[in-house]
Amino acid sequence: MSSPMPSHPSPLPTPLAVPVSAPLTRSAVVTTLRAAGCVFAEDEAELLFSTARTADALAAMVERRTRGLPLEHVVGWAEFYGRRIAVDPGVFVPRRRTEFLVGQAVDLGRRAAVRTGRPTVVVDLCCGSGAVGAVLAAALNPVELYAADIEPAAVRCARRNVLAAGGRVHEGDLFDALPTGLRGRIDILVANVPYVPTEEVGLLPPEAREHEPLVALDGGADGLDVLRRVTAAAPQWLAPGGQLLVETSERQAPQAVEAFTRNGLLPRVADSDELYATVVIGTRPSSAPRPS
Repeated sequence: MSSPMPSHPSPLPTPLAVPVSAPLTRSAVVTTLRAAGCVFAEDEAELLFSTARTADALAAMVERRTRGLPLEHVVGWAEFYGRRIAVDPGVFVPRRRTEFLVGQAVDLGRRAAVRTGRPTVVVDLCCGSGAVGAVLAAALNPVELYAADIEPAAVRCARRNVLAAGGRVHEGDLFDALPTGLRGRIDILVANVPYVPTEEVGLLPPEAREHEPLVALDGGADGLDVLRRVTAAAPQWLAPGGQLLVETSERQAPQAVEAFTRNGLLPRVADSDELYATVVIGTRPSSAPRPS
C-alpha cells in the first residue's frame, strides 16, 4: 500500500476541540492527534504532512481530525484495493472488509467474460463513493459499468471515481435508478447494502454515525430490509448465469441465504477470517427464462 492510512480508522472518543497552538512539527501533530484519541497518530500525522500543501492547510486538517471527522474525509480519499478513491465529506467511507467482496466479484467477472465472450456488464448498486465499481472497471477491463446510489452527495462523489473508469452513475432508489435496457443483461451485480440493525446504529463508532449518511448504515429492524428488496428484484435484472454479491454479517448470512433462495437465486456463502467479511453470492440459473 502506498500510504499508511487505515482503511477505516479506529474510533475516536467524544470529539475534542484540541487547539493546534504548538509549531506544526511532526511530533506536535502526533501529540495533538493522540490527545484527541487517534490510535494511529503517527501514521495519520505522516499522511497529513504528505497531503497538506501549506502550513495553513495542515493546521486545518489537524483541527478537523481532532473534531472527529473520518481521516478519509479530512484528506479527501481512501485507499481501497490498492487504488486511491476520492471520498467527499458526508459520503460512506469504503471499508477494508469490502475488499473481500471485490475480490470475489473480480474472479466471477473474469469467468463471465470467458463464458460470454464479451465485456462484462457490471452494476455497483448502493455505490457510495463508487469505490467498488471503479476497482472492478480496472480489474475487468473491458467492462460495461453502471453505478447507482440514492444519496446525491454519494452520486456526485461516485461520478469522480466511476466516470474516470469509463462507467456511468445514476441517482435513485436501487433498481429505479438504472436504465431499463439493463434488464436481463447484468453479469455481475454488486450491492453493498446497509446491514446494521436499526437498534445497533447507535453503537457504531462516532466517525460513522455522525459523519456518514444514515441511509448507508441502517438496514432496518434486522439489518436485512434493503438486502431483501435487492434480492427480490435482482432476477429480473441479471442475465442468465449472472450473479448477485451482497456483503452481510456472519450471523445474518442464513437469513440472507433464505432471501436469495426464495427469489430463485442459487446461493452460496463466502467468508474471510482475515478481513472478518461475509459475502452471499446468488446465481440466476442459466435455464431461467429471460425477463420481458
